Amino acid sequence: MIHYGFTKELDLPFERVREMVIEELKKEGFGILTEIDVREKFREKLGIDFMKYIILGACNPPNAHKSILAEENIGLMLPCNVIVYEKGNRTALSVIKPTIAMQMIDNEALRPIATVIEDKLKKVFDAVI
Repeated sequence: MIHYGFTKELDLPFERVREMVIEELKKEGFGILTEIDVREKFREKLGIDFMKYIILGACNPPNAHKSILAEENIGLMLPCNVIVYEKGNRTALSVIKPTIAMQMIDNEALRPIATVIEDKLKKVFDAVI
């Protein structure tokens, strides 16, 4: 078990988990800024076949705004990443824990924002079953 994120394996198809995650993120006020198809990039750049693996860059605009006001360089840590990937005949889902990621930044004003975001991301994670 990783300490810097929530992770689980599901007996659902990859595309279904991807769709569910995006839907649940929207319910919690997140938009998807980026979607990186790692499989496609590895095929394109390395010429190798790889498992299905996507990285979703999720952003909650009100809290991103608060974070940038509290710490201008916080953009180095944004957006919040959510990953969906094949793991054998199952699909894995992992979501970053912002409270852990923010520990490296010495700014007390970020802690309550990270907690709010982590609570929202945990709701997303728990809703995908």
